[in-house]
Amino acid sequence: MKSDLIVVCGGGGFIGGHLVADLLREGHTRIRSVDHKPFDEWYQLFPNVENVQLNLQEKDACSRAVKGASVVYNLAADMGGMGFIENNRALCMLSVLINTHLLMAAHEAKVGRFFYASSACVYAADKQTSPEVIALKEADAYPAMPEDGYGWEKLFSERMCRHFREDFGLEARVARYHNVYGPLGTYKGGREKAPAAICRKVIEAKLSGDHSIEIWGDGKQTRSFMYIDDCLKGTKTITHSDIVEPINLGSNELVTINGLVDIVEEIAGIKLKRAYKLDAPKGVNGRNSDNTLIKKYLGWEPSVRLRDGMERTYRWIYDQIVQEHPAGRKFSTAAA
Repeated sequence: MKSDLIVVCGGGGFIGGHLVADLLREGHTRIRSVDHKPFDEWYQLFPNVENVQLNLQEKDACSRAVKGASVVYNLAADMGGMGFIENNRALCMLSVLINTHLLMAAHEAKVGRFFYASSACVYAADKQTSPEVIALKEADAYPAMPEDGYGWEKLFSERMCRHFREDFGLEARVARYHNVYGPLGTYKGGREKAPAAICRKVIEAKLSGDHSIEIWGDGKQTRSFMYIDDCLKGTKTITHSDIVEPINLGSNELVTINGLVDIVEEIAGIKLKRAYKLDAPKGVNGRNSDNTLIKKYLGWEPSVRLRDGMERTYRWIYDQIVQEHPAGRKFSTAAA
């Protein structure tokens, strides 16, 4: 029902803001967007939505957040790109309080559907040692050896969702996101992920005249990247499905980091000299999404090619950078 209350936790973030916008486009009239950040730091803020600033690590805040809700989307977490994850493991682990308290509050409030945004970082490290990685199936999360800190928090929270469903009847659904990107996301400051970081570096090199770029690692590590529009469609489909086990939500279009730089250079119309920072955080050597189950059960597959999504992302970041820097100001090409 369009009049049922939908709560988006983490609504001030990148994916959460896009989800709120998408729900509004669909005609939903009661949306509560919840985030810990001050309103002026929200990625998107909508006047026709109930916007609430709460610290969801606290149980009472979670109870206030989900009161009267029919559907709860939990996208809230303290996280960022690989640089942030590897250097802030305790902060990432503390996000377990958010999901735990939200599950407790959702159970008490008799919420109809609960969605948890997990991550491909739950997958065992020994299955991601080569750039020529075999696409990761859902079963590859066990025996458990996830990304230290962030991955362990996600895997534990998946189990919490399972047991709240089994023990208390809460209709919890879990998607394992694989590198979501797109416009209106973080592109500087240390929390940005590879697509946005590379776009920013190429743009700064182009505008500064310093035609060089620093790449973390050797550039041979492989990943897949899912455009935000595909993420939103998949998230809503999973939430209202009968799929009770965690399921992959990602693109299976594998690319090296060097290949991603090639794409952005082509979009920008420039070739850059590459310097490789081998001691920088780079994550696993290879990671890709096996979409067999989600295609079989839900008929979902990504619709946006990496090249097309990266062009949209590049154009948005370019406009932001041009607006931020007065004409003639020198740009820094240092990694951030």
